Amino acid sequence: MKHIAPLRRAFVRTLLATGLVTGLALTAGCAKSEDSSGNDKASAQQEDPGQVVASPSGGSGPSCTIDSYGGSKADLKSATVGFSQSEKEANPFRIAETASIKAEAQKRGVKLLTSNAQSQFSKQISDVQDLIAKGADLLVIAPLNSDGWEPVLRTASAKHIPIVTIDRKINAAACKDYVSFIGSDFVEQGRRAADRMIEATGGKGAVAILLGAAGNNVTTERTKGFEDRIKEKAPGLKIVFRQTGDFAREKGQSVTENLIQSKPGIKGIYAENDEMGLGAVNALKGAGKKPGDVKIVTIDGTRNAVQGIVDGWIDGVIESNPRFGPLAFQTLDTFTQGQEVAQDIVIQDSSYTESNAKADLGKAY
Repeated sequence: MKHIAPLRRAFVRTLLATGLVTGLALTAGCAKSEDSSGNDKASAQQEDPGQVVASPSGGSGPSCTIDSYGGSKADLKSATVGFSQSEKEANPFRIAETASIKAEAQKRGVKLLTSNAQSQFSKQISDVQDLIAKGADLLVIAPLNSDGWEPVLRTASAKHIPIVTIDRKINAAACKDYVSFIGSDFVEQGRRAADRMIEATGGKGAVAILLGAAGNNVTTERTKGFEDRIKEKAPGLKIVFRQTGDFAREKGQSVTENLIQSKPGIKGIYAENDEMGLGAVNALKGAGKKPGDVKIVTIDGTRNAVQGIVDGWIDGVIESNPRFGPLAFQTLDTFTQGQEVAQDIVIQDSSYTESNAKADLGKAY
């Protein structure tokens, strides 16, 4: 796919303008590790709801084409795609995300190079540089941080390598530095989590936020959505504690242990991902609390968190679908064929509550 070389990159921000179907099923689940092909195969056999573009009408926002980007049409099947995973695969979201990318590459017969930054941003930068050195014609990146990508963008620009980012954005120019961002509306996720917290608590009392990792748009936007909605709809619900749990279960547990000591009357905990929420559950159990004593709302949709609803420890989970493979590769395919793709490809997310958690447990990852 070296004839794609005349391309420049573009950053993407709305919905696919043309060419993408609204529902893309993917076979992905919970492989134990990025390099475990047996588990990838097993997870690829699980049923899942796939990702759906939030607005099938499309065309409502900025788009990008190979012509505007500065390149020529190409065949994705002849390309080498590099995938950079950001975090250690102890998190079910990352496990499912990597399995999804691998499964779709295998399905399409596309050569795939993979790397894992192990939650180290400097390593992710060097990882992507290495993928380029190994011959990647196209890049799919799950960024650890939103800032600091200039070295990669310079190298990719010099080699005319298109970039699609998934799950988190990078702070760069649209239709210049990368082609598309594919992910959820994180502000809306925060709003939906707040709605669930208001319902669970009756809109009164003290609540805490377990913040995600600093330095990326997901944490910022999930926090904004939650806080704005609480202020708007439930002034009697007071946010009295905010501390980062770094999207990690162990950190979520330790932060919650401190929270219980400093704010013994806490009524609710908003965890900005499931892993921190499950850590909070462990802390509450260790403190002798009973299911429902403290209302917990999380974001992701992992099987363990949905089971937590069934068991009474968690009151709601807002889904953040990690199965990016089909949509990421379809975006690359559409783009390299010369059709328009949106600069932001926003996906729909479902949710889990007591009413559907048991029935929908099989949809979780």
